[in-house]
Amino acid sequence: MSADRRDGHQDDRRDARGRQRGAARSRGQGHRTARAPSQRRRTTDPARTAAYDVLREVDTSDAYANLVLPPLLRERGITGRDAGFATELAYGTLRLRGRYDAILSRCVSRPLDQLDPEVLDVLRLGAHQVLGMRVPAHAAVSETVGLCRDRVGAGPAQMVNAVLRAVGRRPLDDWLAEVRADAPDVVTELARTGSHPVWITRALREALHGHGRDAGEIADLLEADNTAPRVTLVARPGLTDPEALGDGAADVRLEPGRWAPTARVLGSGTDPAALAAVADGRAGVQDEGSQLVTLALAEVPLEGADARWLDLCAGPGGKAALLGALAAQRGARLVANEVQPHRTRLVRQGLRSLPDGAVEAVRTGDGREVGAEEPGAYDRVLVDAPCTGLGALRRRPESRWRRTPADLGSLTGLQGELLGSALDAVRPGGVVAYVTCSPHLAETRLVVDDVLRRRDDVERLDARAAVRAVLVPGAPIDLGADDGGADGLDVQLWPHVHGTDAMHLTLLRRTS
Repeated sequence: MSADRRDGHQDDRRDARGRQRGAARSRGQGHRTARAPSQRRRTTDPARTAAYDVLREVDTSDAYANLVLPPLLRERGITGRDAGFATELAYGTLRLRGRYDAILSRCVSRPLDQLDPEVLDVLRLGAHQVLGMRVPAHAAVSETVGLCRDRVGAGPAQMVNAVLRAVGRRPLDDWLAEVRADAPDVVTELARTGSHPVWITRALREALHGHGRDAGEIADLLEADNTAPRVTLVARPGLTDPEALGDGAADVRLEPGRWAPTARVLGSGTDPAALAAVADGRAGVQDEGSQLVTLALAEVPLEGADARWLDLCAGPGGKAALLGALAAQRGARLVANEVQPHRTRLVRQGLRSLPDGAVEAVRTGDGREVGAEEPGAYDRVLVDAPCTGLGALRRRPESRWRRTPADLGSLTGLQGELLGSALDAVRPGGVVAYVTCSPHLAETRLVVDDVLRRRDDVERLDARAAVRAVLVPGAPIDLGADDGGADGLDVQLWPHVHGTDAMHLTLLRRTS
């Protein structure tokens, strides 16, 4: 939720319909008194229209909201609190879609899948305003009916009005109690109220247990997935200092990260691109968990050469940039490999500020072939494997509604092949970090165990010790029970425990 709606008081610059007053309102919207009352009911404000257009683009084009919304806001001149309102409305509706569908299904006379998708998105946006934002119910209903008339047509407007008035007659807690009472089992209850598909809810609960945590934490995990994350920056070592990230920018608030010494948390309302260090590549936007696993790989002691490092699946380049900065400090060189050409271009852009000689190559190629083509050629290898992304659902709210259990089959096969290639590409004595942004057991422990069963030249290292070695001094990190993961050696981070994405780390050493 945007800051002006989290702080416990109604924003006094918005009118009763939740719209911006005065000169701060969005460009292109006429003065309210210029419209007759009948005309006002037929339209809505630019912020709500933008949120609706984002939902439709996500649905029809498989787009990601975080890639659609910012340029749309810039194009339409929506700024300030109106931009914050549109952001919370779009992202919040996407995150809580499952919860709202469970409630809307009790207020609509036919199954939701029989509604036109455009109408269903309008209803979801209205439900989020009524039940999830500080917008008065009458204003939320009126504005959503206007949105329906403007974007969908007058035909469904009466139905939208009736449904949202029914939604607003009861508080959220009452609706959730009814949803719980109707659920056939505990997992379905958690899935509906926590707004995750049933299969993901079950998989996350199993992952908690499998990684040494209490499965009863699942409700907290789902809630963390439904909470917008703060923006975390990485100060790339040797290029800038964390304390200097705000230099030259007015009114920028930065807080130290909880765990990584390279991390700073950006205050709300600041565009990271406005910071000079981010604009020129000396810093970047990177989740703190992503920083930790990268720092841990660089921390593992090696005997012998430590001159060539490889990022096997480097796109879009965040980990590669941090790894390259660390390599440069050691006199090592980084090879960044990425299979998709457009992501290779992103990697090259992310590495632009590294010193001369730090990057040996940025190339496009299939990571599964590197081990055979360059056996034993590297001292450290990062495998940031493609995965379901179940650990980053708070950042990609639409992903939970796109993924299916069928995705696991193709992904886990690919993950195993990439890990095998990395182990072939690293020299004896070298180290491989296997990383996924998913806690799913099939993508973490089971992939690694399956690869290791077929090899006798690899040993598992203590990833927990490596992570603890790179923490902010004195940071009391909770890595779960000692018997979690592979006999307590692997690291699994969690949004509800660590405030990071659910990043997984296994460290392996090639022995011969």
